[in-house]
Amino acid sequence: MPQLQRPSRANLYLSLGSVAFALLLALVWVRYDSGSGLILKVRRQVTIGDALAPTMAAVIIGLGGILLFFQRKDVDQPRLSARNTAFLLRFLLILVVGFALMRWTGPFAIWVANIMTDADLTYRALRGTAPWKYLGFFIGGTFLITTLIASTEGRLTRRNTMIGVVAILALIALYDLPFDDLQLPPNGDV
Repeated sequence: MPQLQRPSRANLYLSLGSVAFALLLALVWVRYDSGSGLILKVRRQVTIGDALAPTMAAVIIGLGGILLFFQRKDVDQPRLSARNTAFLLRFLLILVVGFALMRWTGPFAIWVANIMTDADLTYRALRGTAPWKYLGFFIGGTFLITTLIASTEGRLTRRNTMIGVVAILALIALYDLPFDDLQLPPNGDV
């Protein structure tokens, strides 16, 4: 009689981790980091609140975790391996570097501008004006997209870079240009 293979617990761990992260995101980060609620209503004008985008991200991550939880007992699940762990660590390193570039490119550019012009500019005062408000989002976002594609494909190409540039320009066009009061990350926190 053939011995049945026990299903891998990879999907169980991933699903529980996703649901836990979604709850942490929705109940802690959004609550304490957002300056406003999901939707703002000021003088009969309704606008998007600071908490809407991260709350929607938490809902989508949580739903994905719940759906994955119901597939946890499939026999044909892949097992966790050293390659999976290495990929996850590389992915996290790319995210850390990309977010650091988003956060510090604008202030670094202001610092360089101050040295070159003997001016006394501050990033906080300029974070809502072009080109300063786009620097961190453009450099960090392009880095994230380009290196994540290159990491998945196993090589860096000009095509990957162009996809990163076009995707970030599209995000800027969709999220920054139509809204006067919306700030691209990380400008709201700087």
